[in-house]
Amino acid sequence: MKTKQFGSMHHDIEQAAQILADGGLVAMPTETVYGLGADALCDQAVAKIYEAKGRPSFNPLISHMASSDMARDYVEWTDVAKKLSNAFWPGPMTLVLPAKQDCAISQLARAGLPSVAIRVPSHPVARALLSKLARPVAAPSANPSGRISPTTLDHVLAGLDGRIDAVIDGGPCEMGVESTIISLLDEPVILRPGNIIIEQIQAVLGTGIKTLTDADVITAPGQLTSHYAPNASVRLNATKFKVDEKSLGFGEIVGDLNLSPSADLREATANLFSMLHKLDTRQGTKIAIAPIPNHGLGIAINDRLKRAAAPRN
Repeated sequence: MKTKQFGSMHHDIEQAAQILADGGLVAMPTETVYGLGADALCDQAVAKIYEAKGRPSFNPLISHMASSDMARDYVEWTDVAKKLSNAFWPGPMTLVLPAKQDCAISQLARAGLPSVAIRVPSHPVARALLSKLARPVAAPSANPSGRISPTTLDHVLAGLDGRIDAVIDGGPCEMGVESTIISLLDEPVILRPGNIIIEQIQAVLGTGIKTLTDADVITAPGQLTSHYAPNASVRLNATKFKVDEKSLGFGEIVGDLNLSPSADLREATANLFSMLHKLDTRQGTKIAIAPIPNHGLGIAINDRLKRAAAPRN
């Protein structure tokens, strides 16, 4: 298979939407990372995602929607969902809600669960594609399963060239870390931290919210213990680097690359996956990473790094 490369013009979006309508795979830019999209209502199309990524079939996929109105067609809407969606959609927040009895989203995309993970992305290319297709698009990150998430077209092609039908070039992703995931199946729980931080969520809800740190049951994407992993082994919280290590610094701890010399967590978030990709292509089998403060956006960065460093299955 030859992977087509599209720009972001109207005719490019039309061609990409047609590929999705025909059951193909299209990698699309979002504000967080590039997603590998397929028609979420088609079992055969969704199965191609798992095949291309080598992704475990028990790990559910996020279904991307053109609008909250579209989302309400597939899930049981709640007052809390309304509050959060009004505050943060379009944007990097995924909500896990009970599926409607007649929900047409593929059971493969849902991993057989009675719930659906949904979000409305803010990237203009993703929004144009979703509006043109007028159907939900299941889209995990566009990389081989468990590996570093892609934030550029080149990252997508490095992992999936020849395994997917097309990729749309929307430039580098602005945020660089996947969406915050909140379960609304019972009381609200943060299943995966992201660019929308706990303080923002609590301000909208007017109450505290729990964070799930270790998932016994996978109910949403990004909960596998080993995830976001480079080929090299990863050592965390390194204040000094060894001669045989490729190094990723932060603040005053200088490495081969530095997530943010000024210790800006938003800059570090945007640079995380891109810099891991760069280090992983350099000679050597070890990567050491400086400590990241575990507050605000640092919680999301540390979540990804902990999974990147976890023992591989």
